[in-house]
Amino acid sequence: MAVPNHIAIILDGNGRWAKSIGMPRQYGHMQGTKNIEIILAEAHRLGVKYVTVYAFSTENWNRPKDEVEGLLKIFRGYLKTCLKTAKKNNMRVEVIGDKTKFAQDIQDSIEILEKKTAQYTGLRFVVALNYGSRDEIKRAVRLIALKVENEEIDPLQIDEEMIAEHLDTKDIPDPDLMIRTSGEQRLSNFLLWQLAYTELYFTDVYWPEFTIEELHKAIGSYNNRNRRFGEVNEKK
Repeated sequence: MAVPNHIAIILDGNGRWAKSIGMPRQYGHMQGTKNIEIILAEAHRLGVKYVTVYAFSTENWNRPKDEVEGLLKIFRGYLKTCLKTAKKNNMRVEVIGDKTKFAQDIQDSIEILEKKTAQYTGLRFVVALNYGSRDEIKRAVRLIALKVENEEIDPLQIDEEMIAEHLDTKDIPDPDLMIRTSGEQRLSNFLLWQLAYTELYFTDVYWPEFTIEELHKAIGSYNNRNRRFGEVNEKK
């Protein structure tokens, strides 16, 4: 079985899953966080090199204040827990998105996590926090425009490669497989540039119930695809 080099996941359905079992939405987010570790461990065991998860979007700030505050509390705890997990599993962790909107203590925790795991050589775990693809592209365009204004870049030199080099994912390969849980079938402003040729997999399973077996099913579906690039077939 061919294993994707890079899997991106939209972690959807935490709140709905909690509601379905008579629990508050916050419980669903907490269980969803725990499930990340299970799926990361299995992905690494299978030989996946990169996993990117959509944990908090730029639009999530519009959720009810108490839910946002609860999510931020979970982030604070998870960032510290993740540091221990990363050390144990030789896992490099980095965060993409606009981190400046978070409180300083969260920004500091992110910086510590990234610095202390930078030398690890196992699975590379990418967390999208306060991330939106349109915002990412906007920030990249502004940076390129500034370099043009300062005469560091000739506008005629701007190509796809240059744009990609100014995105948050500049040194990360594009995903081979994108998984979205909970039954929704849209990208929701996630990695719009990077998913241009990615295989998409949608499942009705809520994220807290997305098991190792469900991961295998997603990779199995990926293996059954006949990937085409222009007129060229990519056989697995």
